[in-house]
Amino acid sequence: MPLRICFLTAEMAPFAKAGGLADVSGALVKFLHAAGHDIRLFLPGHASIQRAGLEIYPVEFLQDVPVTIGTHAYHYSVQTARIPGTPTFVYLIDCPAMFGGPSIYTADPDEYRRYLLFTHAALQSCQRMGFAPQIVHCNDWHTAIAPLWLKSIYKWDQLFAATKSVFTIHNLGYQGVIGPAAAAEVLGGAGLEVLHQDDLRGGRINLLRHGLLYADLLTTVSPTYAREIQTAEYGAGLDDTLRARSSALIGILNGVDYADWDPRNDRHLPRHYGANQLGVKAGLKQEFLERMKLQGGERRPLIGVITRLTAQKGLDLLFDALPPLLATREFELAVLGSGEAQYEAFFAGLARQYPDRVAFHRGFNDELAHWIEAASDMFLMPSRYEPCGLNQMYSLRYGTAPIVRRTGGLADSVQHFDAASGTGTGIVFNDYNGPGVTWAINTALDLYQQKGAWRRLVQNGMAQDFSWSRQVQQYVEAYERLVR
Repeated sequence: MPLRICFLTAEMAPFAKAGGLADVSGALVKFLHAAGHDIRLFLPGHASIQRAGLEIYPVEFLQDVPVTIGTHAYHYSVQTARIPGTPTFVYLIDCPAMFGGPSIYTADPDEYRRYLLFTHAALQSCQRMGFAPQIVHCNDWHTAIAPLWLKSIYKWDQLFAATKSVFTIHNLGYQGVIGPAAAAEVLGGAGLEVLHQDDLRGGRINLLRHGLLYADLLTTVSPTYAREIQTAEYGAGLDDTLRARSSALIGILNGVDYADWDPRNDRHLPRHYGANQLGVKAGLKQEFLERMKLQGGERRPLIGVITRLTAQKGLDLLFDALPPLLATREFELAVLGSGEAQYEAFFAGLARQYPDRVAFHRGFNDELAHWIEAASDMFLMPSRYEPCGLNQMYSLRYGTAPIVRRTGGLADSVQHFDAASGTGTGIVFNDYNGPGVTWAINTALDLYQQKGAWRRLVQNGMAQDFSWSRQVQQYVEAYERLVR
């Protein structure tokens, strides 16, 4: 049955992207709309959104709307914008005082207030539209307060009487922890009793924890991560809350939008290929190596890395692993990413030391990301933890063997290759340490020299199907269970 869904997210591709949340939001809304559901996605009107060429219209009855956050008064307006190349529209919450900066996220002490305003604006827009959502789906700490507000300060409105809330954890490491002085802004008139007692005793408010406490359904982005975050090792201090709500927690692996990520139709590539045209992939690799001024050779694999340069991604392991590997093994390395200074300095140093073997591009470039996926023979993701990950699934489709640690969505999407049986799709290691990742890279480099086994591994990966058209049905079934 068609459902009415209000979807709240801080970022969404192609409008505003800082990480995987944007890809998931963009794909999920597109596929839910295509399946016939009335989904209204709300997104902050970040100033960084490139509006030139977009099909944007103001919502006439949602202009210059006042909203108060504690003692702070603001006004916002709402515009609709079509997702390019689709019939689907999203709603942009324009408030230059809050979203007028050059970046999606800031380190400002009042960062939380931007998303309190955004959440109010989305729920108030539903009220002014007369749109009674059966599901309010919120994502990560930015909109985690919505389930509590539906049960407190918006409870009076019969528009939301039958509304159920879904809260998706994309990364438990980011929690929106704020000081007690913000309590009045968070509560919006509700009593202190709705706040978690640990927060009251600890003198801070954890916005994400309140999403976990009050949402009718909790989801996260892979089945393994749903189990991991209920342990002290991966629970980021919230494992007790997650265990208490384990009956309401499910893991749904993210999907891939193959309209954007498929070597058979990739708009960024001059030539396309499938599992039976791997010669085209080899040609693209050679073209890429020449473009990046790297060595080449039939027996020299290229390892790709596209990542946020943070500790979560397991980059500490590479400090000790990569220098001796580069000194003793024949391969090239292409790295795309930005983040913490120590990791940027490490990869920049490798590029200076091995200018014809290591290429490091600081920042993000969408075209370059597609080229790295297509040209590389292997893709390295040694994550400390990984809620889902998307690049390992992109890599499988591009015939680029993933080298991953067995955690979260990496464990759910990549199976270790067994040469004897010819089964498996990548190289998987277990222990989070230098010897573990060194073993994995050496195993991949050795396997690359065995042409028959390597071709089997590559074609196994390219046969995998992680399309959103399959994964979105799990969300629909979860929504329908709640509505019933």
